[in-house]
Amino acid sequence: MPLSLRREYIQVVTSGGQLLLAAIGFHIGTRQGWAFCLPLMAIFSLFAWRSSLNRLRSIRDTPTSRIGSAAQGYVELIGRGMTFGEIPLLSQLRQLPCLWYRYKIEEHNRSKDSDNWRTIDSGESSDSFILRDSTGECVVDPEQAEITTIYRDHWNTGDMRYTEWKLLRNDQIYVLGEFQTHSVAIEFDSNTELNTLLTEWKKDMPDLLKRFDLNNDGELDMAEWMLARKAAQREIAKKKREAETEPDLHIIKKPGDGKLYMISNLTPEDLSRRYLYWSWAHLLIFFAVLGTLGWVLQAK
Repeated sequence: MPLSLRREYIQVVTSGGQLLLAAIGFHIGTRQGWAFCLPLMAIFSLFAWRSSLNRLRSIRDTPTSRIGSAAQGYVELIGRGMTFGEIPLLSQLRQLPCLWYRYKIEEHNRSKDSDNWRTIDSGESSDSFILRDSTGECVVDPEQAEITTIYRDHWNTGDMRYTEWKLLRNDQIYVLGEFQTHSVAIEFDSNTELNTLLTEWKKDMPDLLKRFDLNNDGELDMAEWMLARKAAQREIAKKKREAETEPDLHIIKKPGDGKLYMISNLTPEDLSRRYLYWSWAHLLIFFAVLGTLGWVLQAK
């Protein structure tokens, strides 16, 4: 079953809270105990239902864009995942080439009072990777993304348990987030570049005098300074022409307004179906808890 990873998907957290409260209710075993636990379970269910519904709407209401023509802002992209740069990212435990990984190492804790697994190490990668479709490429920043993957390796060695999740090269990747395009040519400021270059030249005054002190008096007069400035302008013009040949850089990352940022190797149809099931499940739990609460309060 696909697992939701980054930032621990809210349904897992709230479902865990519901189970904990149910266990507390059974442990207390009194009407007062259930009267305390059931309202909290209802609140958790309502919160989880709303969270699932928001994710479902975000996926369904955001049309798929092409990288080469995507508008600036909140978009949905689908493409093939590629490594960023020449050196591939290796997963922490299996040492397999991947786009992203997360891992967890647990130790079996056996004692007189407990028998459980204790996490002793965990982490995940933060390296960016490339999303490619037929129209272009986009850099994907996985920081603070909610990541869902179908790849989960799980094995035991003695009293140790290892779990690793991955996104792999050439996976079809779905991304929902903030799309930005950085154009080197548009962002190129000729005046700033010119002032910066002249400041650098002034730091090496002997070389500047050697190049532009035509009368060899050890100073740059107005005409000689204008000559130096013209030379700097020619260098900046050349630099600008080179910048205009550079392709635009597309980036997708976490939205600044708090909207959902999701990365997955599931299709949007599978994700929509998943969150639809979650929303119905939490809604059913909510009404079941309310019914149980009414029965508890009426019981003598």
